[in-house]
Amino acid sequence: MTSMTSNQSSTIDETGFAVRRTIRIAAPIEKVWSAVTQPEHISQWFGKTTLKGSDVGSTGSITWPDGRTVPLRIEALDEPRSVTYRWNNDDVMGEAPGQIDVERSTEFTFTLDAVSGGTQLTVVETGFADTSDPNANMEGHREGWDGELDKLVALLESGSQ
Repeated sequence: MTSMTSNQSSTIDETGFAVRRTIRIAAPIEKVWSAVTQPEHISQWFGKTTLKGSDVGSTGSITWPDGRTVPLRIEALDEPRSVTYRWNNDDVMGEAPGQIDVERSTEFTFTLDAVSGGTQLTVVETGFADTSDPNANMEGHREGWDGELDKLVALLESGSQ
């Protein structure tokens, strides 16, 4: 059995209010693309994901094991190179289910590149400057991307997806 690819942790760009992580996955780009765009595959490593459609403007949500649900929308799509999602960053009291607060939401983009032995995936999440606590939110998402993307690598490299 081969060990999981070792990747660097996420970083915070405090001046750009962004979180970034680049990882390598020993899997073909087509498999990685499915894992970051198809709800049934996203649900295996990230959180239970629903999307009503697969085109720009399609909406849905991500629900984590603790029950927290965040609305999600596809903002841009360039198959199989990149996909951008928008989601709420702050819990907004009284918010209608599935409604994205454009003023305080963040966007994250997965960019995929075929490399020798697999795929390089970069995630960049931006928009933290407009959230209720930019530094705390960036740190929380930095930790989140570390954990979630490590699960993605483990899933794809185990051959179970």
